[in-house]
Amino acid sequence: MISKEDIIKRFVSYVTVDTESDPTSDTTPSTAKQWDLANALVDELKAIGMEDVTIDKHAYIMATLPSNVDHDVPVIGFISHFDTTPDFTGANVKPQIIEDYDGKDIVLNAEQNIVLSPDYFEDLLLYKGQTLITTDGTTLLGADDKAGITEIVSAMEYLIANPQIKHGKIRVGFTPDEEIGRGAHKFDVAKFGADWAYTMDGSQIGELEYENFNAAGAVVKVKGKIVHPGYAKGKMVNSMYIATEFINSLPRLETPEHTEGYQGFFHLYSIKGEVDETVLEYIIRDHDKGHFEARKEVMQKLTDELNSQYEREVITIEIKDQYYNMKEKVEPVMHIVDIAEEAMKQLDIKPLIKAIRGGTDGSQLSYMGLPCPNIFAGGHNFHGRYEYVPVESMIKATEVICKIAELTALKNSK
Repeated sequence: MISKEDIIKRFVSYVTVDTESDPTSDTTPSTAKQWDLANALVDELKAIGMEDVTIDKHAYIMATLPSNVDHDVPVIGFISHFDTTPDFTGANVKPQIIEDYDGKDIVLNAEQNIVLSPDYFEDLLLYKGQTLITTDGTTLLGADDKAGITEIVSAMEYLIANPQIKHGKIRVGFTPDEEIGRGAHKFDVAKFGADWAYTMDGSQIGELEYENFNAAGAVVKVKGKIVHPGYAKGKMVNSMYIATEFINSLPRLETPEHTEGYQGFFHLYSIKGEVDETVLEYIIRDHDKGHFEARKEVMQKLTDELNSQYEREVITIEIKDQYYNMKEKVEPVMHIVDIAEEAMKQLDIKPLIKAIRGGTDGSQLSYMGLPCPNIFAGGHNFHGRYEYVPVESMIKATEVICKIAELTALKNSK
């Protein structure tokens, strides 16, 4: 059995190390403090008996658990990231452990009246009677994705301690800067040497995902003319008004707060404006490649129309693709999803196969030649003060890793 106490101890040791990444940095990792946990993980992997433990100059960690069978088995991998999002502070995390959760409000911080309530976060009720790890209300928790690292290290330790569980060669990888979209940028797929892998970076227990958004970013620059407002008639052009026209011309209900499931969106996440110039920053998301291309075309056509209306180039737009739906790369090797699904079923976990409304290292890795579905790590309410993770979900995720390894060896035993 995988020990609850060991899982808690390991997880707490990770989340109390600040590893927040920084999108404004041009280094890898983007923050020096990520090295603190990275170096500790290298020491821990060696201590539990992993082989070929390496860390490169960019803090990418890889390690091997050798095969313990005498027949050929595909090499599989498990991957997680050790940075936390810059959306909310990850410094001085003080985890709270809630034993035998009673289904009621959890006071995270009495002084600041911060409450984690099932009235707002209904998923809490799924975990009544379980052990929850929460924040103290002033930081995020870091279950995204230190829960995944906890599960991978714990699974490797368990397999080493239980050689009667048969498995092929397993590779593990831990990456920096996933939260700022760079987790796979310098990942050496050839060095990793796996036939396929799984990111342990999902949320609710049972999640199994092999679809994600196609993604692009758009920067819209609107040029105005600034003159003295007392003498502005016929001369001033207020870029903020033109920017407002652009914003209001896009479909109002095709934004994140109005969409779900497979519905795509335009998301305006930054405005910086003065009379002379306004800059709008958007992300564009859609699971369907055709709809994705159409969304980009809508923004380009709107730019052209407004320029035509003003009879000069008042707007410029730059659209850059960011990542693509990994479904295209995973569907030809669907057996890797089937193995994960079977592993969950054998552990009495109901598989929740759905599309990710976001991105994942697995998307980029799939296009780099490493098909890489995503499996639940157990956390909820990522990127903020209300983040929590049920310990039982982390234990189950650890068991799923072990079972996938076992099933992969078994299916290739003839």
